[in-house]
Amino acid sequence: MSNQMNQGTLGRRRVRFEVEAEPGSQVAVAGNFNRWDPQVHVLRETKRAGHFERCVYLQPGEYQYKFVIDGDWSADPNCPHFAANEFGTLNSVLRVQKSPSKRASGTQASA
Repeated sequence: MSNQMNQGTLGRRRVRFEVEAEPGSQVAVAGNFNRWDPQVHVLRETKRAGHFERCVYLQPGEYQYKFVIDGDWSADPNCPHFAANEFGTLNSVLRVQKSPSKRASGTQASA
């Protein structure tokens, strides 16, 4: 995964992670694309109170992730794909497709 992270932006797709939480919460996304470090990709609260989002650029492939909301790890409630992890819980699974053209739209991690 780190080799993909160190490549330039060529081939990367824009992925928007978004989730609802209590207004003013501390929200992050952690996954195998950032070594499960919740400090790397912190989500920002939008103008809509309680709605948090962050865009991340990822190479095509399959990724597992969770949201970290005020220190609590949780799967994405809007993601239909899951995988069991070694802790007996579920991770959300995101599949980033190759872009058919440079003008292709980004991927959204949750609806």
